[in-house]
Amino acid sequence: GTIRNMGATVVAQEVPVVYGTLTGTAFVLPAGSLVTSVTVVTSTVFSAATTCKLSIGGVDFTTNGTVTNVGSVSLTANATTPGGWLNVGSTDAIVTYTLAGTALTTGAAVIVITYVVLGSDGSNNPSQS
Repeated sequence: GTIRNMGATVVAQEVPVVYGTLTGTAFVLPAGSLVTSVTVVTSTVFSAATTCKLSIGGVDFTTNGTVTNVGSVSLTANATTPGGWLNVGSTDAIVTYTLAGTALTTGAAVIVITYVVLGSDGSNNPSQS
């Protein structure tokens, strides 16, 4: 029989964010991507508690994560759109971020997203056939 590599590649993208730019384009994910995690890694404390969320096409893709200290905060799938984590869609997905905090004067972080890309044959999940 034929032996086939059943693995899939997990990759990451990151975007730096700062207190003066509260919205922007974070990533473009390849069609069919399966998101495995989203993390906000803060290197400079924001001057006020700051929330961060991601959206695809104006629809919230994650819950709000609150950043209060240096370190990392994981964002989770929005309860109404968990399917977006399983497959971002049939076309490349533009992911935007929104930060919100009161009168921010300091703060810097990096948003990191990890995801599984489609197999070389275009399948989401390789099969043994």
